[in-house]
Amino acid sequence: MTAIEKLDCSAIFASAGKARALVVGDICLDRWCQYDPSLAEDSRETGLPRCAVTRTAVTPGAGGTIASNLMALGAGHVSVLGAIGCDGFGHELKSTLDERGIDSGLLVKSEQIQTFTYTKIINRKTGVEDRSRVDFINTCHLPEEIEAQLIQNFRDTVCEYDIIIVADQAETDQGGVVTSKLRDVICCYAKGSPEKVFLSDSRERIQYFRNVIGVPNQAEALIACEKEFGGKDYKSLREKLCSQYLVVTAGEQGAYLVDEDGIKLIPAVRVENPVDICGAGDSLNAGLALALFARQGIAAAIAFGIIVASITINKSGTGTANKEEVLAAKNHKPGQDKKDVFKRVSTPAD
Repeated sequence: MTAIEKLDCSAIFASAGKARALVVGDICLDRWCQYDPSLAEDSRETGLPRCAVTRTAVTPGAGGTIASNLMALGAGHVSVLGAIGCDGFGHELKSTLDERGIDSGLLVKSEQIQTFTYTKIINRKTGVEDRSRVDFINTCHLPEEIEAQLIQNFRDTVCEYDIIIVADQAETDQGGVVTSKLRDVICCYAKGSPEKVFLSDSRERIQYFRNVIGVPNQAEALIACEKEFGGKDYKSLREKLCSQYLVVTAGEQGAYLVDEDGIKLIPAVRVENPVDICGAGDSLNAGLALALFARQGIAAAIAFGIIVASITINKSGTGTANKEEVLAAKNHKPGQDKKDVFKRVSTPAD
């Protein structure tokens, strides 16, 4: 019997409404800017060709993508805990979260940082992201007062949540929300709360987490293994995390489950010509967490996350999956709409 065959989607959706989830870490703004190449005349001031943006859509990114998927899958309450700047991007991010029913009350706002923002430039005629992205990142260590407030917010509220997912998105040594101090506090709570679901996804630092289910992709897991053991060693990485499970996502192959019995591949759902794989890991994390909350076995829970991801990669941008789409995908019903980010969110007219 395969992991998907063991999966009880009805039980997951029946319990989802009872789940209270907290996403901690880098809560970003994704800006999708559609440009018209036919309007690329040279700037009179600089002589450089302009990139003529004619339409912009905004969505929550990074940890915000996880939160959006949790809401779309029917979670009862979803909060985000992170830090944003006192800037326009911060205002847009908070608005996009509020529109989706995501509680943004735990966000720490400060003039000392800028809002972590990904700006993606998409060719209007081809629909392809073919220009360099413009990212707004923080490269200095998070100010101590912001770090202290994040830790306090976490300590004050963690008891209210059943699911805690850490999104450590920053690719710089400093500047991310998940500092070593915050990470240690989270891992300490995870050790003392085995009844809760704790997941962590970290681009650069998965090897430093403890007592949580790590969910890196293959590249992230390999980097961590090379730093710690000199080569690929998923078994040792799981042991270092002091976790019962390690889940290594592997794109179109599926995901590897690493536990005390060894390493097992949970196969992917086949998707012909995916539209956009951006955010696939985030949507898998949301599905995995809700399935574990519903007391599904780990292999079945991974399979559920894979189904969720197979739906979101058929949508441009960081899409979400809902109950009807998941049930149709599990029952192998084709015909999912390949939705466009500019049709999924409210944007100004051209």
